[in-house]
Amino acid sequence: MTTLVFGAGFLGERLARCLPRAALARGVDISDRQAVLSALRAHAPTAAVNAAGKTGRPNVDWCEAHPLETSRANVTGALVLAEACAELGVHLLHLGSGCIFYGPSPSPGGWREDDFANPTSFYSRTKYAADLVLSRLPNIAVVRLRMPIDTAPGPRNLITKLAGYAQVIDVENSVTIVPDLVEVVGALLERRATGVFHATNPGPVRHTQLLALYRRFVNPDHRFTLIAEDELVRRGLATRARSNCILANERLESLGVRMRPSEAALTDVFRQYAAAVAAGKTAAGGHG
Repeated sequence: MTTLVFGAGFLGERLARCLPRAALARGVDISDRQAVLSALRAHAPTAAVNAAGKTGRPNVDWCEAHPLETSRANVTGALVLAEACAELGVHLLHLGSGCIFYGPSPSPGGWREDDFANPTSFYSRTKYAADLVLSRLPNIAVVRLRMPIDTAPGPRNLITKLAGYAQVIDVENSVTIVPDLVEVVGALLERRATGVFHATNPGPVRHTQLLALYRRFVNPDHRFTLIAEDELVRRGLATRARSNCILANERLESLGVRMRPSEAALTDVFRQYAAAVAAGKTAAGGHG
């Protein structure tokens, strides 16, 4: 099995490097049908991964002011890539986002894959718009992740983000440990799985837990101030309220694909993160 990864950013680079027999379609605009078809024909993969999209710089508030660029990357591009893969018989795995859910789930255990989302920000609306179509097409898997946590510092790593904030809200969320995500993507590609999957590590995590680990392993002198969730927008620290939610990942488990409990995984992740900080190593940032 060969895999072609679209999106030369944080996750795209990582997946292309770590998945067996994978290549990166560097510099390809996924909303350009001919460019996508050319890349697929040149590499002749059995599967493709869509890790491209717009999340905004420095954060998703950028998407509120740039709706056309955001929708072109997150909706149009995703559908163009899906059509090209269908034409050539290539299995597609699309990286979605759990940020389409806001607040408590309608049933115990977290938001499920078939729950209707309630997106608020423009970014989350575009991600859900793509999901609604892609989840109904054959030969496609949609893998939703939440707040990626990686072993190396980088602008898209939740550890790095939280450590850079002077003011932090203490909320509970599902998270995705990136090394575990790589394993999940590989397993789903091998199975040529279809439908929607939540790729979050079991066990929600609070921001204060992560910062306590940061103090323990990285910087014991780190300081921050806790603020209420509704103060983000009121103080002008964000344009839109952020998604805070817990996701269930029952469909992964039904296939026998399991991710480590977050509590057990985080100690290992922070040890590697601290070692990377000491060595001056930084992960690639952003989407392609």
